[in-house]
Amino acid sequence: MICLTTQEICEATGAAALVMSASTIRGEVVIDSRAVESGSVFVAFKGEQVDGNAYLARAIAAGAGAVVASADVPSDVLDAARESGCAVLRAEDDDCEEFLLRLAGEWRRRHPAWTVVGVTGSVGKTTTKDMLRTGIATGARVHATAGNLNNLIGLPLTVLSAPEDAEVLVCELGMNHPHEIDRLAAACRPTLAVITNVGTSHIGLLGSRENIARAKAEIVSGMEARGTLSPCLVLASDNDFASFIEDGFARPAGVRVRHVGMRETDEVRADDVSVDEEGRPSFGVSMADGWSRRVTLSIPGRKVVGDFLLAMAVIDLLGMDRDVAADAIAAMPATRMRLSVITSPTGVRVIDDSYNASPGSMAAALDVLSEMRCDGRRIAVLGEMGELGAQEGRLHALVGAYAAAKPLDMLVFVGGELASGMAEAARTMGFSDDLITSFPTVEDAIATLRDVLAEGDLVLVKASRSAGLDEFVREVLV
Repeated sequence: MICLTTQEICEATGAAALVMSASTIRGEVVIDSRAVESGSVFVAFKGEQVDGNAYLARAIAAGAGAVVASADVPSDVLDAARESGCAVLRAEDDDCEEFLLRLAGEWRRRHPAWTVVGVTGSVGKTTTKDMLRTGIATGARVHATAGNLNNLIGLPLTVLSAPEDAEVLVCELGMNHPHEIDRLAAACRPTLAVITNVGTSHIGLLGSRENIARAKAEIVSGMEARGTLSPCLVLASDNDFASFIEDGFARPAGVRVRHVGMRETDEVRADDVSVDEEGRPSFGVSMADGWSRRVTLSIPGRKVVGDFLLAMAVIDLLGMDRDVAADAIAAMPATRMRLSVITSPTGVRVIDDSYNASPGSMAAALDVLSEMRCDGRRIAVLGEMGELGAQEGRLHALVGAYAAAKPLDMLVFVGGELASGMAEAARTMGFSDDLITSFPTVEDAIATLRDVLAEGDLVLVKASRSAGLDEFVREVLV
């Protein structure tokens, strides 16, 4: 909730005031007119499907304290605003995205007591963010990104919705293009930051992993000290771009780097990792000052051990009780659609990882499927991955080949040419053609497999969100 005058909002954002409000605006900043309550600031984005400017009158009638337009405002809407005492602004250059970023930056500036933790990376952002929120909550009032609201709209909304009494903000920073994280970091000004890894997500938009590393490293551009806490970036030591980021970006910006991983020199270290029959990792964790203990996570997969180490490094920097935080994180369930295990009424166990996918996360999910207890058949239902650009054919083939090396009873591929490429690679690597099934659409897969899956089967469902395999999960669970 913000508390600003019309003049203060205009000065911070460059917006033009078409109707001034005599009173201070106190309310949540929203982009959906249906969410408007008394005092809200409604920002009217002009989208491809819906034009928010068509709902300015509705927002005013619902009690908005201010509305922000990105197009000409009809005179009757201006009259309604004057009558109700609602301010009407027009975003500079009709750019509501930039309006939100500038407003969030101003609101952040007015809250110097907040300690902001920024989280970015190709894979594991949301899990690491959720671990941080859970661990930090054991010792401080924390506000964190909801779901995956991590883009140029979602992040400023996260900052703007932070409670006044928040002590720590955990902000997830996503990107599709260069300089987006620069803009996000400028809005939230983190003191501590995490780069989970540098993978191939968005490689089709950025061209190479080095360009992805450069884009992730932009987070240091907005980092600044808070009180006695100096800027620190946490990196995994097995990240092959760790030195590139540290030497080329962090050190020149005066940002200290802390490493985590399984090497003797890591400041937060894991060892003796094992996985139980439910895929839950158990491991020893230690820090350079001698603290150590054993942890078993509720979230399946060896990959999440690294996310835990990243979170614990930040929690330690914040001065939290390590044992209390570790216990809270260990008990944390998987986020929905991210390696969450659900059992259908017919006894089919589904590993739902249908939210998003990259080659690295595909491999990690297949590892989980292979390591978990299974009383029936192990089945992987894999869809296509997006934003891989010119390398999409090769990267899909690598996933198919990796799947072929796993002890699976059935491989199911859903989609078009890229899905066919995964299937062909699996055959080339020796996976039996009798155990490979392909479907052009999710609906076809549902129609055929709904009655094929049986009690005791363990089914991984994994793809980019655009593949729509979340619908497959819903139908299987009926």
